[in-house]
Parts: sequence; C-alpha cells; structure tokens
Amino acid sequence: MRAVSVSKDISATPGQLFAVLRDPARHTELDGSGMLRGRPEGPSPLGPGDRFSMGMAQGRLAYRSVNIVVEYEEDRLLAWETWGEVGGRRLVGGQRWRYELTPVDGAERTDGTESAGTTRVTHTYDWSRARLPRLVVELPGFPRRMAPAMATTLERLASAVRG
Repeated sequence: MRAVSVSKDISATPGQLFAVLRDPARHTELDGSGMLRGRPEGPSPLGPGDRFSMGMAQGRLAYRSVNIVVEYEEDRLLAWETWGEVGGRRLVGGQRWRYELTPVDGAERTDGTESAGTTRVTHTYDWSRARLPRLVVELPGFPRRMAPAMATTLERLASAVRG
C-alpha cells in the first residue's frame, strides 16, 4: 500500500480539532513538512467538494497546489486531494491528505453532545492514486520524510487547540 499514517491522542473534542483542520488559513501554522507557504485561496471553512489552493515550496521551487476536499464527515473525517495544475490541466498530484478523528475517552455523551475528552487523530498521506508516484513521490523520498513531518503536524495541531 502506498500510504503512511501517524496517530496522536489529543486533549480536545473532535469538534475543536475539526474547526482548526477545515480552516486553510491555519494549515501553514500546522505544517510539519516546511513546504507550505500560506496564501490560501478558496472557501473557509472547507466543506464537501470545496476547492482551495495553497502557496508551496520544495527547495527553491515555489508553486501553488490545488486541493479538492474528497472526504468529509463533520467532526470525524476530512481529506483533500492535491494537484499541480497548469492552465487548469492536472500534471502531477493525486496524493491525499487525510485526518480521521476518533473520540477515545468520554469525548461524546450518550445524547450526542460533546464533553471534555481525548480524540485520536490519525493523519494519513496516501499516494496510491498519485500520477507518476515513483517519479514525484518515491524517488524524492517523500514516504520516508512524511512520518516525522506528520508527527510534527499533529503536535502543532495539539498546540493550536490549546492556544
């Protein structure tokens, strides 16, 4: 399988975490890879099927990613697929960034309302649908670098909901 996942238990409700994740303006603050440069364009907060772009950089190469929300379940699941486009034509991409939120200890009452608790956040980088995966994902070493970067992202997410 062409995916890597990292999980962290965070002292926050799924709703608190989801509110941060679906705001593209906060993505640079959370980014553990050092590749995001901000300047998001598109809707906020994100919803199903929304399209947004983000300033990016790899080394000295600056570009914009185009992202489409492909999985969405409020307070539970958010994933977007990222593409490199030129003139509206998708050249590279297809990787998915996914956040799954699972209450762990009393984060949900029986009446469906949230209470204080802990949420397990599972962050996945999935390149199984990527165009040219060997060339643009595997040879540059992204699978090896992503797990530590994603762990940093989850640490920053935990800080963001505390702050």
